[in-house]
Amino acid sequence: MTDLSQKHCVPCEGGVPKLTAEEVKMHLQKLRDWQANAENSLISKRYTFKDYYRTMAFINAVAWIAHNENHHPDITFGYNYCEVSYHTHAIGGLSENDFICAAKVDQLAYL
Repeated sequence: MTDLSQKHCVPCEGGVPKLTAEEVKMHLQKLRDWQANAENSLISKRYTFKDYYRTMAFINAVAWIAHNENHHPDITFGYNYCEVSYHTHAIGGLSENDFICAAKVDQLAYL
């Protein structure tokens, strides 16, 4: 099995099925503390930091990943935290791309 963080996103313009609840559960087991919503249409994780500077540095690094993978999360943040959420809008649910990016974001947080 390939580590998700070593994969790259595949462009998705729709027309592919969203992941099933079972597939979402299987992919979540490969991640560290990510949660799916009740509909299995979104995954998210909250990260905490020592201060605002570290929070913003992390967010900028997440933006770099999003740019390189062409798959963009929703990010909410405050002084010492941010929450990162992934959802594949084109299919109205989750795709493997969401989990690939989540794994890459975790690599940033646990260096």
